Amino acid sequence: MAEEKTDPQGAEQAPPPAGQQQAQQPQQIQVKDADAIALYANFCRVTGSPEELIIDFGLNPQPIGVPREPISIKQRIILNYFTAKRLLHALSMSVQRHEAVFGVLETDINKRLKIQQQQQ
Repeated sequence: MAEEKTDPQGAEQAPPPAGQQQAQQPQQIQVKDADAIALYANFCRVTGSPEELIIDFGLNPQPIGVPREPISIKQRIILNYFTAKRLLHALSMSVQRHEAVFGVLETDINKRLKIQQQQQ
């Protein structure tokens, strides 16, 4: 017995004929990145307002301790909170996959230095 579907207005829709049922596959989004600028950052700062987040990226020449010189911000990205949440999910999934293959990433530089010293 075929299952009938109801559209948002409540009208019944007949099921597609047998053999024409195809799995819904996500569409590929095409991206043109020929004009993209790649920059390296080892520093980021997140600030924002009720409407948007501002993410600044830069290079910290002194990654251990408090920098003596101001950090030069090279890239600023402004996102609405919907895009920020999608970015959060995408980054989280990417880091989880990386850690599953290569091990847990320690973000505390002092702990990383202690681990490196113990391994030597």
